[in-house]
Amino acid sequence: MTNRTDAPEDLNLNNIVARQFHRAAEAMDVPEGLLKQIRACNAIYFIQFPVKFGDNYEIFYAWRAEHSHHRKPLKGGIRYSELVDQDEIIALAALMTYKCAIVNVPYGGAKGGISFNPRNYSREQIEKITRRFTAELITKNFIGPGIDVPAPDVGTGEREMAWIADTYDAFHPGGIDNLASVTGKPVTQGGVRGRKEATGRGVVLGLQKALETPEDFKNLGLSRGLDGKTVAIQGFGNVGYHVAKFVAESGAKVVAVGEWNGGVHDPKGLDIEALDAHRRETGGILGFPGAQELENPGAVLELECDILIPAALENQLTRDNAPFVKAKIVAEAANGPTTTEAEKILLDRGVFIIPDVYLNAGGVVVSYFEWGKNLSHMRYGLLQKRLEEARNETLLKATEELSGRSLPDGLRSRLSVPPSEEALVNSGLEEKMTRAYEEIREVLLTRDKVKEMRTAAYVVAIEKIARSYMELGIFP
Repeated sequence: MTNRTDAPEDLNLNNIVARQFHRAAEAMDVPEGLLKQIRACNAIYFIQFPVKFGDNYEIFYAWRAEHSHHRKPLKGGIRYSELVDQDEIIALAALMTYKCAIVNVPYGGAKGGISFNPRNYSREQIEKITRRFTAELITKNFIGPGIDVPAPDVGTGEREMAWIADTYDAFHPGGIDNLASVTGKPVTQGGVRGRKEATGRGVVLGLQKALETPEDFKNLGLSRGLDGKTVAIQGFGNVGYHVAKFVAESGAKVVAVGEWNGGVHDPKGLDIEALDAHRRETGGILGFPGAQELENPGAVLELECDILIPAALENQLTRDNAPFVKAKIVAEAANGPTTTEAEKILLDRGVFIIPDVYLNAGGVVVSYFEWGKNLSHMRYGLLQKRLEEARNETLLKATEELSGRSLPDGLRSRLSVPPSEEALVNSGLEEKMTRAYEEIREVLLTRDKVKEMRTAAYVVAIEKIARSYMELGIFP
């Protein structure tokens, strides 16, 4: 008889998400039929399309999964990676469904991807691939402001989203809401200020909220707040960079950053802006002056630190390396970075895990704000800006007259200026992340069968989705 520990570890993200769902479902009183509906992927579109480069044609394989239609439109990123396959896309679409419910964003979950490595293609070639993929989605009604709204993910960004929006607009001439067909666009093309850094900012906001309640992890010996904490981050793309930037600004010390080809380590703390400048100049983080080089890409996961933040791809923490993780908190900035077996090992060792299904929801929250801006055709704060400015000035003058003292010019200037669009967006993001954490924590503290944060987060999501289906009359 084969020992279970000798069997290959299940790294299928779809199976991992299903197990996480099942663990939460066992702690709830929801009819099995309704659970099956919530768990099922409603639609998956597989596309095989050719793109001509010069005199040659290349075939690309792509997917778009629409996991749940309990809310409309659906929402989910598009990733470009050689690792993309149907199971991954379905799993990521499911995570989007639960994520949107947890942070109270009125979307169903979706996800898309093309199986190729964009590093191996020119800008013009990637544009051709993107526009052709968008055309395929349009013809099958898998994209639209009220249907399914993509966003950036691994391997994509503002540039690709602008191409998608332009292609959608070309297919729908005169459509006044065409820009709302995709989010994560450049600000000059209908994007919203704060979207690019939203996922990273959301991670740090969630982490800060957790660290406001040290009684939740009193056995770890950590004090309140991020100040003085040591942090190791795996991944230095858009999410990883902004996480590093914001935790450093909050007083934490980033002691290590890892990438796909290695990492850098400095116990005294890395200068994040200098590291980013080095990456832009050289194309990578290796060789950063003054830092120790880590040849093994996975070494960053096993370094001494208070907080480990996986911000790359799924299945980074496995049963093989989980026993060697020295962090006291694992904050999941990536989707699915921890396997089922690794999670059990970490929890048994007392590691506090802040789950991906909550922590990396900042991107979809601000995508929601961008979508709303595109539908209203007006930037946030426009109508009330001058009114608030005049009101603030009146209050400041009254304060000075009553006190008989003038305010310093710098302070007066800061108090008189109304919040910008970016400040309003960041405020809304903080509200969403804060409220969601409080809901998760309430479940964790009040449900006897719920023992850790991931299950609590899933319980929050499943209950909201179940309520939606019942209110729609789909289930009695």
